[in-house]
Amino acid sequence: MASQLRVVQGGAVLLEPVTADPWEFQADCVEAFVASWRARGFSPVTVENDIGLLERTLTALGWPAWDVTPEDIDRVVGDLALAGRAASTRREYVQIFKGFHRFLQVRKAVEIEAGFGVRLVCPVDEFNASRHVGDDSPAQLPPPTPERVAEFFEFLKARTATARKYAPAARDYAMFRTLYHAGLRSEEVSLLDRPDLHFTRGPFGKLHV
Repeated sequence: MASQLRVVQGGAVLLEPVTADPWEFQADCVEAFVASWRARGFSPVTVENDIGLLERTLTALGWPAWDVTPEDIDRVVGDLALAGRAASTRREYVQIFKGFHRFLQVRKAVEIEAGFGVRLVCPVDEFNASRHVGDDSPAQLPPPTPERVAEFFEFLKARTATARKYAPAARDYAMFRTLYHAGLRSEEVSLLDRPDLHFTRGPFGKLHV
């Protein structure tokens, strides 16, 4: 039996896309992306709105998603800013493209590399996907008074004693306290884990953000 074995050249078999037309292939990818929204239970209204946003974003970029560069993202976001579009709208354009590109990386990367010779690298980076508060934030609203803040925390503290599940209520209280005393952003607080908390370091303890 051993004498009948032989070595053959191996290697991954690249899966060619069903069409060589990049725009036609991208349209098929968009349909598959939308189908994944429905599979996750997105409402028809959300799906309809996001389809329109994705189509506007891809049209503004002017290239198939796998050929888009960071400079293309900068251009589109910059044009939206010059047109007076709100910071929240600009973030929506970036986020919908980022989600679509992530879908391509997970589901279509092999076909795209085989058919169009591109290895997918997301063009959305720290310079064109700001996580800071937008210019359209309600900065004109006055901050809450110390009395109002104290009332808010008393409410959260009382809630921990009556909540059906103690852990989530206590977590919320701790998170809001951390926001208030440390001045962190909400996303930074939500990413904290137990190893990030160092109560024994310094007079007040330290957080690793």
